[in-house]
Amino acid sequence: MSQLAVYGGAVGITALIQGLGFLVAFALQTEVFYDILGGLNFLSITLWSATSSSLDTRKAWATCLFLCSRGWLLVFLAWRAHERKGDSRFDELKGKFFSFMKAWIVQGMWVMLISMPVLFINSSAASVPMDSFDWLMACGFGGCILVEILADVQKAQWVKRGRPGGFCQEGLWAVSRHPNYFGEIFQWWFAWLLAFRSSELQSGLWDPLWWACSISPLFTMLILLHVKATGVCNAEGRNLKRYYDQCPEDYAKYRDSTSVLIPMVGYQHVPLSLKRTIFLDFEKYEYKPKTAGSEKTE
Repeated sequence: MSQLAVYGGAVGITALIQGLGFLVAFALQTEVFYDILGGLNFLSITLWSATSSSLDTRKAWATCLFLCSRGWLLVFLAWRAHERKGDSRFDELKGKFFSFMKAWIVQGMWVMLISMPVLFINSSAASVPMDSFDWLMACGFGGCILVEILADVQKAQWVKRGRPGGFCQEGLWAVSRHPNYFGEIFQWWFAWLLAFRSSELQSGLWDPLWWACSISPLFTMLILLHVKATGVCNAEGRNLKRYYDQCPEDYAKYRDSTSVLIPMVGYQHVPLSLKRTIFLDFEKYEYKPKTAGSEKTE
């Protein structure tokens, strides 16, 4: 089966899952299985692609790591939906046919774009033994998955204990303000690089499809770093008000010494110019209290 046929099959599976999910959800006026079907969509197209050609070491590792990553996402999102008893994001959407449908279309696009490197590996007819670079990329992929899982668990345990200290500084959260997003973003860079030698053109360097797969980490960065309704933009900026109201000095010290993404120590010594560029700690994440006359009429 050709690579394009595998991608086409994945698109068809995604359209079926998201389309039926939307119709049932709209009929029942519920969003409770939105995230769950997103997770199941990931698992379905991965297993589909894994059966499209003979399995080798690279395909086996890529598939297993991807299933671990998206399997955890499925479990975590299902648990979160249960704990929150719904998702407030959909309160104004689920009664509007086209607006609600758009949310399901976006989820389908997200599933396909994130999955592109693993689909590339599994659909390739090339079977190149893994070298030291490939093993390094596989370890990076797996390591970032572990970081994300550990960060999610540590944050959940902190919340269960009543949010002591006002903001989370448990484990990885002591050395990164968003270690879960670090794991989510960088695992897809490692997955993309792991796909490099799967190219049927012998090298991803000359393969436009491999380059197209870079949309996976780039799209993840766009969503988690620049979209206001989610990710770092949603967690920081004006939403930091509660921390500056409750524990201004402690939080200001934590923020000055803690990287926005990359777990590290000594962040307070990093020049602001580097923080704003390679460390991705953009100015828009800063909390800027509104002053008299600064509010705009909506």
